[in-house]
Amino acid sequence: MKYGIKRAIKYLLGTDIAGRNLAVYPDDTFIVSYPRSGNTWTRFLVGNLISPDQPATFANIERLVPDAEAQSSRYLKRVPRPRVIKSHQYFDHRYPRVIYIVRDPRDVALSYYNFQRKYRQIEDGFDLTRYVSDFVGGRLSSSGWGTWGENVGSWIAARGGQTGFLLLRYEDMIADTPRELAKVAAFFGIAAPPQRLATAIERSSADHMRQLEKTQGGEWVSTKNKRDDIPFIGAASPGTWKAKLPESSVAEVESAWAPLMTRLGYELMNPPPGDARTARVVRDAAPHPVAAKGPSE
Repeated sequence: MKYGIKRAIKYLLGTDIAGRNLAVYPDDTFIVSYPRSGNTWTRFLVGNLISPDQPATFANIERLVPDAEAQSSRYLKRVPRPRVIKSHQYFDHRYPRVIYIVRDPRDVALSYYNFQRKYRQIEDGFDLTRYVSDFVGGRLSSSGWGTWGENVGSWIAARGGQTGFLLLRYEDMIADTPRELAKVAAFFGIAAPPQRLATAIERSSADHMRQLEKTQGGEWVSTKNKRDDIPFIGAASPGTWKAKLPESSVAEVESAWAPLMTRLGYELMNPPPGDARTARVVRDAAPHPVAAKGPSE
């Protein structure tokens, strides 16, 4: 009873976080991912694609593509329909249309480590090996969204290959952004000639987003009152884990999720005994000229 009253009061005051309790409408589209998988970058790409007359910034992104993990239920109900909403939730059968972004969990672990330092959730000297163990074991503050494997696996198992579900790999988005954004445009039913795609990509480039973060980060809900010496917009460098992640941590991640990683095309450094299956992290032989322009979140 007390919980219900508190929740009702928060709703009326607009101080709750919608999260999994948000009201879902049949014309909604959700951009979903496990944290630190390129969701913010995708929000900017989508925002700049569907609203070319009002370039996406940190000042208006919560209006163009609001974050269900940062906004209240009342706020989201007031967003004009059809809505495009960001989410980190594991599978929710109510979501009618979903763009799901997946990223190599070894890179996700590193990006999340820096993110939690920025949010002052861990100290700068927090042991990385211990952090990766917590990441794999579901002991992070984001445990409500499941582990990487649980979050990714829940969506792919339930919706993979179905109409109304578009799976994007962050690494593919980096390698050939125009091709992947064209898939997004087709998903929305938007006519997107090359120039429209190019403009959306340029307005969503890592350099541009970093500049926006410097001038608007103090007001954006996701970076307000957070450390400004650690950028929210990370480097667009798939495979950074190879140089920065301890071998034991790499083995721990792969041991936890080897089948799912292999299915998604991520090469294993420590394949299971007797399993000769391997896949390249980036399928294309060479990256597209704009490959380096996408941020990590």
